[in-house]
Amino acid sequence: MFNQVSTHTKRSRPPRKINTSAELPSDLKTVLKNSVLVTFSFSTLDKEVAKIFEPGALSPRDRLKALAKIKDAGFTAGIAFIPILPFITDSELETMVKTAKELGSDYVFFAPLTLYGEGKKIYLRIIEEKFPELSAKYNELYRDKFSPPKWYTSSFYKRVLYHTAKYNLKFGLTKIRIGL
Repeated sequence: MFNQVSTHTKRSRPPRKINTSAELPSDLKTVLKNSVLVTFSFSTLDKEVAKIFEPGALSPRDRLKALAKIKDAGFTAGIAFIPILPFITDSELETMVKTAKELGSDYVFFAPLTLYGEGKKIYLRIIEEKFPELSAKYNELYRDKFSPPKWYTSSFYKRVLYHTAKYNLKFGLTKIRIGL
């Protein structure tokens, strides 16, 4: 798979980004020559919560170490905190932004959880099993929609913008320049 990504990326203009929750090959810098954005994805920084919702992915700690290595190698890199889980990981927003800033992240993305079709049923079953005290809240949030209602998302993005401003960290990719 990496060969397909790197071959496609070398021929592509504008540069591509790679989202990953896996370890990156050691020759990534040589192959891609600073022509990509490297974005690591997280829904939490809590290893126990990650075990429930990100099974099979590298631990949050290992992904943060990988981000630090990528930044030390001179890449433009950031974090996609997507999806943020209402009432479970949304309490981590400030810690997420602060951690990203401390590691030299060039940008962050945030978005709350969206739930569709069969995935919605599976996710709500996990909530019922692992977080039964939140089951009624989730059923209300996602009753007739795939995303949380405006009252939740408005408050969510106000907090995200507050913390990104507080730590002087870019939210999104506007005006990010990478070496070409």
